Amino acid sequence: MKNLKRLNAVEAAHHFIDKHFPNCQGSVLAGSVVRGEETETSDLDIVIFDQNIRSSYRESLIEFGWAIEVFVHNLFSYKPYFENDVKRARPSLPNMVSEGIILKDEGVMSSIKKEANELLEKGPEEWTEETIKIKRYFITDTLDDFIGCSNRAEQLFIANTLAEMVSEFILRTNRKWIGTSKWVVRSLKNYDEEFTHDFVYAFDVFYKTGDKSIVIELTEKVLKPFGGKLFEGFALGKGSL
Repeated sequence: MKNLKRLNAVEAAHHFIDKHFPNCQGSVLAGSVVRGEETETSDLDIVIFDQNIRSSYRESLIEFGWAIEVFVHNLFSYKPYFENDVKRARPSLPNMVSEGIILKDEGVMSSIKKEANELLEKGPEEWTEETIKIKRYFITDTLDDFIGCSNRAEQLFIANTLAEMVSEFILRTNRKWIGTSKWVVRSLKNYDEEFTHDFVYAFDVFYKTGDKSIVIELTEKVLKPFGGKLFEGFALGKGSL
């Protein structure tokens, strides 16, 4: 949204809180505007903590010249969201709370921010050997499809899937948080900037030229410390006779 007359982000967020949640116990402004990554299409991500709210909800609005995404919780309902984010290894809400600029605090934000920070520092649960084996198999299967495919349209979507799988594998085997969309690259950078450069370069070369070799080499390199590609002997759900 391009609006040269709109309020600055923090001022707009304060007006929003005063208008819609004047009795809340805490709130933070998060997202690209607090990371210094604001663009013309950036919105305001605002997290609300209000003890009078019965259940959590999310709402999208346009006010004060901004698109606003508001995430509303009471003083307990955010906890299951924290737990679910840990299970899926994508800490969306903890990240927002941790990075957020406090807009209002009636004595609750310190403890909630502490929860978020401790969760983020701990990292996601370690993958089991069985999980790693399963992921190796499916990456191998996708890589073989990629290698053998001669249909350009199909190649593009196989490459997309392979990029998601490889990024997840390298991050989770190193007990790092994962992401989707733009957060794939951001999560990789938080892990290793050199690897991120190689990862982006490999897929960029493929998308531009059709050369698969760098993607293949990168994928095999990621799998190598864990035994490499896996096909023969893999079984899933096979019980004893």
